[in-house]
Amino acid sequence: MNVCKEKTVYFTTKMYVPQIDCDVKAGKIINPEFIARCPPGCQDVKYRVYGTDIYASFSSVCNAAIHSGIIDNTGGKILVQKVAGHSGYRGSFSNGVRSLSLPRWRESFLVSEGRPRKGVTYPSTLEYSSSKGTAVKSEPKKPEQDLKAVKSTDITNTSEKAPEQGDTVHKEYQMSPAPTPATQVAITTPTPTTTTMDPSTTTPKPTITPATTRTTTVAAAAKTRPGLHRIRDIGQVQAAQGRGQNTAFRGTSTFASNRNIFRPNTGIQRQEPVAAFRRADSSPSHLGDLSFLSLGFSSKEELNPKPLESISQGNPNCKIDLSFLMDGSWSIGKRRFQLQKRFLGNVAQALGIGSAGPLMGIVQYGDDPSTEFNLKTHTNSKDLRNAIEKIPQRGGLSNAGKALSFVNKNFFLDDNGNRGGAPNVVVVVVDGWPTDQVEEASRLARESGINIFFVTVEAATEVEKQNVIEPNFVDKAVCRTNGFYSINVPSWFSLHKVVQPLVKRVCDTDRLACSKTCLNSADIGFVIDGSSSVGTGNFRTVLQFVANISKEFEISDTDTRIGAVQYTYEQRLEFSFDKYSTKQDVLSAIKRISYWSGGTSTGAAISYATEQLFSKSKPNKRKIMILITDGRSYDDVSVPAMAAHQNGVIAYAIGVAWAAQDELEAIATDPDKEHSFFVDEFDNLYRFVNQLIQNICTEFNSQPRN
Repeated sequence: MNVCKEKTVYFTTKMYVPQIDCDVKAGKIINPEFIARCPPGCQDVKYRVYGTDIYASFSSVCNAAIHSGIIDNTGGKILVQKVAGHSGYRGSFSNGVRSLSLPRWRESFLVSEGRPRKGVTYPSTLEYSSSKGTAVKSEPKKPEQDLKAVKSTDITNTSEKAPEQGDTVHKEYQMSPAPTPATQVAITTPTPTTTTMDPSTTTPKPTITPATTRTTTVAAAAKTRPGLHRIRDIGQVQAAQGRGQNTAFRGTSTFASNRNIFRPNTGIQRQEPVAAFRRADSSPSHLGDLSFLSLGFSSKEELNPKPLESISQGNPNCKIDLSFLMDGSWSIGKRRFQLQKRFLGNVAQALGIGSAGPLMGIVQYGDDPSTEFNLKTHTNSKDLRNAIEKIPQRGGLSNAGKALSFVNKNFFLDDNGNRGGAPNVVVVVVDGWPTDQVEEASRLARESGINIFFVTVEAATEVEKQNVIEPNFVDKAVCRTNGFYSINVPSWFSLHKVVQPLVKRVCDTDRLACSKTCLNSADIGFVIDGSSSVGTGNFRTVLQFVANISKEFEISDTDTRIGAVQYTYEQRLEFSFDKYSTKQDVLSAIKRISYWSGGTSTGAAISYATEQLFSKSKPNKRKIMILITDGRSYDDVSVPAMAAHQNGVIAYAIGVAWAAQDELEAIATDPDKEHSFFVDEFDNLYRFVNQLIQNICTEFNSQPRN
């Protein structure tokens, strides 16, 4: 019997890797996944990046790749994958690039090494969004054209970059299932669009960031209690009877009070949380027949269901989502840790925990932070107090900065019970001073809308301040430096005295300034040129531009509000700030604005908007005017613009076609270049939507904190 052996045949094709410019944003490229080459020299502050690990789509693709460590400033190939929109983009400084924070954006992307993934077809030519993809221009036959935002994926054009600019990627194909060498992977169907590579090259290598090395010999990290502090502690020790050994030694032994040195004989066994095991491997098939007892878990705690807790409505005058960061470091000792738990229990009782009032969770920090329970674990004060009493001390240093970063990324999530309408509040309790830096982690948390309070117990004396790693760490961390967000307690034994003052402050939601972000704290007034030179079709394009900006903000009667004025020789209030309180109503109102036609009196329009629109702005709102015009004004604009600036109005001027650059600069708030824009035609207005929002957010985040 003859046996036919199949012959393995390989075909090799080439795929060109297109080159992109440094300023190209991911949102401008339509392809959901692509490989591209970045040129040298993209590490520049003018190429903005938003986020860390996952980036907002209006970030520079190449500078994001440098920030993530995939390439350096010499350029190189990268793989870009579009993903869904994201909330809480974190800014950070990495690889020489400063990325910025952003509360949310509609689309994100990931960047990795420029190696193709198995089974994915990559384009040799990238598709860019058309100038008409966002700005909608009316057709003569369709005067009722819908003003809904048209996504850039609807209309595409083809990049005309020469193929010679790209690199080549070889593709190998196999005609039969015959065995192949270890270095090749064969497929049986010769599909000329499927990339099949060496397995070692098709999976992007993860970027591994080495953990920060901790040393016990650095003097700055040492938290010793010198002679002056010893006398203070000895007096407390003598005043209290029956105190544990850890507490007694805290003031009288350098070993016991040094935060850099582990305590092998404290008698406290550090327990790893159950969540840590589950993160490593949470699938039932991996658990197998392992006993919870053999893993160090209590079978009673794991297998017996908790009794149903009663749900309280709580104090409706204090609707906040609160996270306490409790200090679990060894420097406290057992006695002081118990005092801290009693303090937290008293705060929970005073707050009035409930579903319609405050919710409270606790994160304990030492060397590393760990969530004891989240916002939805306990919904009444009694159960919360009982749970606090059972928290064991985990020990370690006092790494409050790491804890703040952890809370910003992991705590205030919907799955953890976070409520969109409730302010996010973090109260950090620290023994003396942190053993790491808090400034950068606090900044990112504040930009995410988190109000940070610090309760410092037994702060450093003048002699001890030489051991503090970050001088003035409280002012660098708290939401505002006016004293409202910080409480200094001279002794752990007087901590109970600040329960009521702290509760009063965290419940004063009108003063929780860091709940405000660039997207939810403004009154934005659009001043729209309706003169004859604009024309009906272009006017609809302007309205689409206004709608595209408005929909990126969080609109409600308590968040960002939108108003609009149209002008020619005369002025007309289209709608005021208090007219509409939902995003859909605002977008519908913009769509209904009818074209007026007439002359161009921009100066008079600015005065009208200042008097009729911004005079009715709320005191706690940022007043932002966005003026769009297509020509030189018939009247003076400098005096009305100066009056608007003096009344606290931040003015952005957008000029189209025949607009005068000198007038745009006179209208715009200083610095002019960040508040004025010019485009040659109406169809290109869409290009400034992202830039305008970016500038608004950058300006908001740079406000002083006093």
